Amino acid sequence: MTSRRATRTWLILLGGLALLGGMQPSLATARSGAARCRALRSFKWPQLVIEEARIVPAGPARSLPGEAPATAPGAILPEHCLFIATLEPRTGAQGQQLGIGIELRLPLAWNGRFAFEGGGGLDGILRPSYGSVWGTIRPPALQRGFAVASTDGGHRSPSMADAHFGLDQQARIDYAYNAVDKATLVAKALLARFYGQAPRRSYFLGCSNGGRQGMMVVERMPLQYDGVVAGDPIFRLTRINIDQAWNEVVLARAAPKDAEGRPILSRVLSEADLRLVASAVVKQCDALDGLVDGMINDYRACHFDPAVLTCRGAKTPSCLMPAQVTGLKELMAGPHDSQGRALYAAFPYDAGIADPAFYHMHFGTSPTGALNSSDATLGFDSLRYFSMTPPEPGFDVMRFDFDRDPQRLRETAQINDADSVYLESFAQHGKLILYHGLSDQGVSPLATAAWYDRLPAANGGHVEDWARLFLVPGMTHCGGGPATDDFDMLAAIQDWVEEGRAPERIIARGKSFPGVTRPLCPYPTIARYKGGDPKSEQSFACER
Repeated sequence: MTSRRATRTWLILLGGLALLGGMQPSLATARSGAARCRALRSFKWPQLVIEEARIVPAGPARSLPGEAPATAPGAILPEHCLFIATLEPRTGAQGQQLGIGIELRLPLAWNGRFAFEGGGGLDGILRPSYGSVWGTIRPPALQRGFAVASTDGGHRSPSMADAHFGLDQQARIDYAYNAVDKATLVAKALLARFYGQAPRRSYFLGCSNGGRQGMMVVERMPLQYDGVVAGDPIFRLTRINIDQAWNEVVLARAAPKDAEGRPILSRVLSEADLRLVASAVVKQCDALDGLVDGMINDYRACHFDPAVLTCRGAKTPSCLMPAQVTGLKELMAGPHDSQGRALYAAFPYDAGIADPAFYHMHFGTSPTGALNSSDATLGFDSLRYFSMTPPEPGFDVMRFDFDRDPQRLRETAQINDADSVYLESFAQHGKLILYHGLSDQGVSPLATAAWYDRLPAANGGHVEDWARLFLVPGMTHCGGGPATDDFDMLAAIQDWVEEGRAPERIIARGKSFPGVTRPLCPYPTIARYKGGDPKSEQSFACER
């Protein structure tokens, strides 16, 4: 009887897989991987236009033209089937060509697992689905035997800073969550067709917008993935856009003017000035964790005030003028309305404030009033075309009213900002790892920590059983900075999902600190030096 029941269950499962694939038979019994791959050209799915299905031989990973650094630096990828298609292609409201781009790479030597790699910025680029997450997962998931998918977020653009898709209502929805949802269904159906079985485990991996997408998966697609890794998530993008407007407005007050009377933001603070600030922050706060090593672990005890650097007279390399101090303090405090109510989170003072990424994010390099900081080039159009409802391409962001204009972003926030905390369905079966650099130049790690703090009350406590947050000292957005920014979150989430080993600490390394290892500790604990080899993570304990 038991055998008959098992056989019946297996047949039901196979039937379900066939249904997922549009009632199409499995290709797993085909003679060769190349034949199975070519056969995917006949895969049927409503409104799916197949562009490519071919075998890619084993070899080094390749990047998109002009991309630096490489998508998966140093990776040697296995032989795999590359499938590219567009779901629901159409002409948008402004005549642009839209549709959900999907890329799926299916290794011939499959380990039975599926990974979806999130995007970045405003998407629009169908990046290679290697499962490298901007080169931070090494070796990438594809090299480890995962089948990996990616999407362009529902539109194709010249760059990930192009916000023109926001003029189209459906394109906004696709970017917010729909592209990931629908691409997931198509990818899983293709896996069933190609391999003859569903994946044993499914993972979502992302940073930046990919981190937001990971949080959106947990909130809006709670049954689709077993494990999610969400790094430096722009999960409150509309509020980040407000912060980007705030940054340029407050810096403009302290900026010298060009010949046309426009503020030159690149001259508010020099890179040398920021190095001065970083040095002062490290001097004051580095030892709070028990060891002077260039990393500030105990960020909560670091109450740095740049006013200590105020010049007593003329400007010198060892001090800041009062206007510079005020501009920096307002920048780090985050946006407020006229009543002092916060519109986004503050940013911690950390060692990475001197990293070039911080300078280019807020100040840019323009010698005139033509702004070229990332706050302006990425943030302003994101605000005008996407976050504001209705979109207003001609809106003067430097005249943003922090009392009235935030209300114009509420509609987009409702579909795009992954701000929900009731995650009961996901918590029943899934695991979530969040991580965030404490020197993230554009997305506040304190906002991510505040979201995590809201989870227990909404989900019955014991959040650490299924969700953990790791803050990375010195790390800028998704990597870089004076940090141990080399860590294996894919292995950590796999161990947790498949072996039940919760990540009590994650070992990290970094180019900035050769030969040094440090533990990344689950929030709210931090790494404290307990004695021993100062270069070894074993000399640190995760404590509050």
